[in-house]
Amino acid sequence: MILLDANYILRFLLKDNLEMYEIVKDTVISNDCFVLNEVLTEVVFVLLKVYKIEKIDISNSLKQFVGFDNIIMSDKLSILLSLEIFANKNLDFVDCILCAKSDKYEIKTFDKQLQKCINSKIS
Repeated sequence: MILLDANYILRFLLKDNLEMYEIVKDTVISNDCFVLNEVLTEVVFVLLKVYKIEKIDISNSLKQFVGFDNIIMSDKLSILLSLEIFANKNLDFVDCILCAKSDKYEIKTFDKQLQKCINSKIS
């Protein structure tokens, strides 16, 4: 199994270097690839802050990428839910992951926006 780095995923999503994109595409298509939550969080941050891409577009692109059968993550369903939350709430991506995991874990926070997200999932 291959562990992907943020810049590798970014080349695939952005297609800003066609030579690198083709290398990544070949890797992703023909191998099982593991993506750490931390790496995905870095990808979200770079797309949002460096490339100024809209949250909805980031969410849609990453849902498609994460949805590939050979992309392995520790909790893919929670990550897909966090991407949905990210597109629709005024939360940073880490808080979206916490909110998505609130159905499995009790989340302790002083962040009012995060607590509001958690509460909206409970009711």
